[in-house]
Amino acid sequence: MEDSQEKHIYATKEEVLDRVKELAHGEEEITKAELDHLKTAFYFLLNQEREAAQKEYLDNGGDAAAYVLEQDPKEEEFKAEMALIKDKRQQLFKQREEEKQANLKRKQEIIERIKALTASEDIHEAYKEVKALQDEWHEIKSVPPENAAELWNNYKLCLEQFYDLLKLNFEAREYDFKKNLEAKTALCEAAEKLGAEEDVVSAFHSLQELHNQFREIGPVAKELREEIWQRFKAASTVINKRHADHFDGIRKQEEENLEKKAALCEKVEMIGTEGLKTSADWEAKSKEIIDIQAEWKKIGFAPKSMNVKIFERFRAACDQFFTAKNEFFVKLKEGFQENIAKKEELVKAAQALQDSTEWKATADKMMELQKEWKTVGMVPRKIGDQLWNDFLAACNKFFEARNAAMADSRSEQHDNLKKKKEVVEKIKALAENDEECTQEAIKALQDEFAAIGHVPFKDKDKLYAAYREALDEAYGKMRKVRRSQQPKANGQQSDRRGGSAVSAQKLYNDKKEELATYENNLLFLTASSNKGNSLIDQMKQKVERLRKELEELKENL
Repeated sequence: MEDSQEKHIYATKEEVLDRVKELAHGEEEITKAELDHLKTAFYFLLNQEREAAQKEYLDNGGDAAAYVLEQDPKEEEFKAEMALIKDKRQQLFKQREEEKQANLKRKQEIIERIKALTASEDIHEAYKEVKALQDEWHEIKSVPPENAAELWNNYKLCLEQFYDLLKLNFEAREYDFKKNLEAKTALCEAAEKLGAEEDVVSAFHSLQELHNQFREIGPVAKELREEIWQRFKAASTVINKRHADHFDGIRKQEEENLEKKAALCEKVEMIGTEGLKTSADWEAKSKEIIDIQAEWKKIGFAPKSMNVKIFERFRAACDQFFTAKNEFFVKLKEGFQENIAKKEELVKAAQALQDSTEWKATADKMMELQKEWKTVGMVPRKIGDQLWNDFLAACNKFFEARNAAMADSRSEQHDNLKKKKEVVEKIKALAENDEECTQEAIKALQDEFAAIGHVPFKDKDKLYAAYREALDEAYGKMRKVRRSQQPKANGQQSDRRGGSAVSAQKLYNDKKEELATYENNLLFLTASSNKGNSLIDQMKQKVERLRKELEELKENL
């Protein structure tokens, strides 16, 4: 019973308390080993609940310095029941000690009576009384351990003297020896069967009872006494060895458990806190320690002398980490309100700009707000998610509106492309007519070309190449016409230079417009989450190239 209770694992404090009540108010025998096990289990479960409550409090942002440990009413109930058990055990111990003393006194009286019967002249009547005294001896329970051996030796001696020295009737003597031999042989067989019992501890306890019975049975024939004892002793040796091996195995396992637990202590102690800068860092290390704690729970008991010490070492290492973690989050929480206020201001600023149609200026401001958002520290996740959603919604509203506006402009750009192509064709046609190919006519077509709005981005380069080619051809035609007119040579030279300057200025203006378009597009792509980095890189390269071309054109002008 004792061993099975020690092996029992309790899942809740209530289970432990129910067992304590059962022992306190029942008639079942109470062992110290079970009481120690129940006490250890109860406070282990109680401490687990307290640690979990404290962790939940701290995880929810509670102040470690203000945390107050709540008293568990179950603990007071447990202490009260244990006090009842203590009183009950003390009373039972006192009662048993009194019974043992009474049993000792009665057995001593039996020994003296058997001694007296050794001198009796009526052998038959003395034999009957001795048998009755033997039966009474067997019925008497335990005596004080310090008197048991001496008492048994005296009893055995006086019985042997009674049977051997009083010349008991041979038939009665042989019959008694035979019955005793049968009884002791049965005990030998029972002991030999116990050698195959799976429950080693139960077999050992059963063997002790067989030994008690073996001692209580009277003697056998002198020539068989050693033989029957050796048989019983051999069976007992097998059981005792299995019992010893069993507990040797337990002790070995406990030593291995101690080594495993010491290794886990070292793992927790080696987890540093200096390099932990973010909550994610702390949570990652917390998970490591929680995993180690789960592994700890799977390991059995360490040796009794070290079990409490190794647990205290492990708990101290865990407490040190979680105390440092709590201090980190307390400091982190102090900055939350300031960060929340900053992000709320950014949300308001973004919402104030979300309906603006000044695409370039507003896009620049939105980008600045986004950059500033990234510099603001952490806030509680729930509040942070809501603030981010509001901020992102305002940004998206603006950029989606700008995207829609740009989409509308693309239809207009296609119309502009068609118109500019028509102007290019007019310039080409002008270059074919010597009389009409004048500077004024070319300038008029240039003004018409410039007055037309933007064209699709992908067609810009090809269009401007055709435009410049047509202009070069027209101005070339015009110069030839001028050269053929000698009186106007000086004027021709002046017109040629003027035409080249106008063309260069127009190209500069067109390049500047193209650069502005690219920069607007680049801002849009940067704000959008659906665009790839490769496209952004290409756009940046294009912007850089246009800037260099503008610098060169500016120098030429």
